[in-house]
Amino acid sequence: QLVESGGGLVQPGGSLRLSCVGSGITYRGPCMGWFRQAPGKEREGIAAFYSGSGSYYYADSVKGRFTISRDNAKSTIYLQMNNLQPEGTAMYYCAADELNHGLAWRGYTYWSQGTQVTVS
Repeated sequence: QLVESGGGLVQPGGSLRLSCVGSGITYRGPCMGWFRQAPGKEREGIAAFYSGSGSYYYADSVKGRFTISRDNAKSTIYLQMNNLQPEGTAMYYCAADELNHGLAWRGYTYWSQGTQVTVS
């Protein structure tokens, strides 16, 4: 119900934009976020948006470099990632929920399949 695309290989300092297309309840969820998980590490929240209050959330590690946005006409959310660094290598996921969980990934109900981002 959430289909993600846009991952790939990028050099340090480069940019990528991830897209996540939702349908039905998964896109109507007012809280949507982006998460990543590197090998051997816990999943972490990096950016989220709660439409109920218009609140944006960013992890300190990506502030000023990553931007979450939403296009309701296309039922799509985006993650623009600039100045990517090797520590950004991970599997990236989008997720949605009816409640505001901010960057707390455990609260989200609907998940995409994930897309690999490699910075090297």
